[in-house]
Amino acid sequence: MAKSYLYNGPGHAQVTPRRHSVRIAGHRTSVYMEDAFWQELRRAASEDGLSIAQLIEAVDRARTAQVTPGAKPPSLSGALRLYVLSRLQADAASPIS
Repeated sequence: MAKSYLYNGPGHAQVTPRRHSVRIAGHRTSVYMEDAFWQELRRAASEDGLSIAQLIEAVDRARTAQVTPGAKPPSLSGALRLYVLSRLQADAASPIS
C-alpha cells in the first residue's frame, strides 16, 4: 500500500494551501501554496544565495516571458510549484557526491 502524504498530524506539512505574501517587482502579491512547496522554495532560494522574493521574481519573469502572444500565463503559484518539482527531480537525478 502506498504511504499517505496527506496526513496533517503533528510533524507533517500543512496540506491546505496557505497564503504567503511577498513583494516582487515593486508590488506586494500573495501566492497560495502548501507548506511543503513553500519550504522547498525557501531552501532553493537559500541554496542559490537569493531571498525568497528574488527567486519568486525570477520565476515570475520566466513564466510571463514564455507565454505566446494572446495566451494567458500560468498562475504564479502553479509556476512556483512546477519550479520546485523540477528542482527536486533534478536533485534526484544527479549523483550523490
